[in-house]
Amino acid sequence: MRLVQFETHDGDRMVGVSDQAENYLQIINGVGRIYELAKEATDAEVSLESLVLNRLDDKRISYEQLLADQLILPPIDHPDPAHCLVTGTGLSHLGSAQARNEMHTKLKDASETLTDSMKMFKLGIEGGKPESGHIGVQPEWFWKGDGSILVGCGRTLTNPSFAKDGGEEAEIAGIYIIGNDRKPYRLGFALANEFSDHVTEKQNYLYLAHSKLRPCALGPELRLGPLPNSVQGVIRVRRGNQTIWNGEMLSGEENMSHSIANLEHHHFKYDLFCRPGDVHIHFFGAGALSFANDVQTEDGDWFEIEVPEFGKPLQNQMRTVKHSSLVSVQPL
Repeated sequence: MRLVQFETHDGDRMVGVSDQAENYLQIINGVGRIYELAKEATDAEVSLESLVLNRLDDKRISYEQLLADQLILPPIDHPDPAHCLVTGTGLSHLGSAQARNEMHTKLKDASETLTDSMKMFKLGIEGGKPESGHIGVQPEWFWKGDGSILVGCGRTLTNPSFAKDGGEEAEIAGIYIIGNDRKPYRLGFALANEFSDHVTEKQNYLYLAHSKLRPCALGPELRLGPLPNSVQGVIRVRRGNQTIWNGEMLSGEENMSHSIANLEHHHFKYDLFCRPGDVHIHFFGAGALSFANDVQTEDGDWFEIEVPEFGKPLQNQMRTVKHSSLVSVQPL
C-alpha cells in the first residue's frame, strides 16, 4: 500500500491511497496527516495498513491533476517541524557492478594507504550486516535538519547563494514515529532526493556537516511494509527539454554494505532520538551521483527519481536563493 499527502486549492489537507485505482487517489476519511494515522496505529497497537483500510472512502481525486497543480506534500511531516528530525547515513551502498569492482580493488591496498572514507566503507563491508540479534559496526552518520527543510514532489529545492554546488542524491528514506512507549515504529519508506553541496564536501571531508544543511525532497508516496531486497530505478537530471545525465538507482540490502536493521539500531540507540511523538526521516545513502560523472548542475535544472515500486517519480527543480553576504549577531 502507498499513501500520499496533498492539499486542496482551498488549503485543506487530505490523505489518499495511490495503488487502489490508476491515476486516482482514494481518499481516507477524516484524516489530514499521515502522522495522525501513525499515532493512532501505535496507540491502538494495530498496523497502519489495517487502519487505512477501515477508513477508505469511495471518493476519488485525480492524482495527475494534483501533480500538475503542485499540490503534493511530503509523505510525512509533523505539526511542529522542530519535532521532525532528518538524518542520514553515508558510505552504505555498493553501487554498480563496475563501481563494486573498483571499490574492491582499492580495498585490497594496505590499510594504512586507505583514506578515512575507504576505511569506513571497509568496516561496513566486513561488519555492516550482522546475524539477527547481533549488533554490527556503526556507520557514518549525519544531521540534515528538521521538518522545515522538507519539500514535496513538484516543488522547488532552493540552493543558497553561498553554496558551491547543488547536486542530487537519489536515496531511499525510512520513515518513523516514536510511540508513547519510547520505541521507534517504522511506517515505511519513500523516495528521496537528499540534495547536497558536493563541491564543499570535496574540499575537505570535515566540511560534510556544512554540505548537508540543505533542503531535501521526499515522496511523492509513502510505501508501507518492508523495503524490497533490491530496489532498481532511474535517476535523471534535466535541463530544459534535454536529459543531461541519467544513472541507475540501486538500493535495498542486496546493494548495500549495511542491513537496514543495523542502520536503524545505530540511530535509535540514542535516547535523544526516542522522544514520544517525534517523527524521524532517515536517509540510507546514495549509490550513484551526477556529480561523480562531472556534471555541473545549473539554476533551473530538474531532478527526477523513478522507481516502479514507489509509484510516481519524485521530481523537483533547483532554484538559487540570495543570502546576505555577512550575518551579524546583535548583542543583547
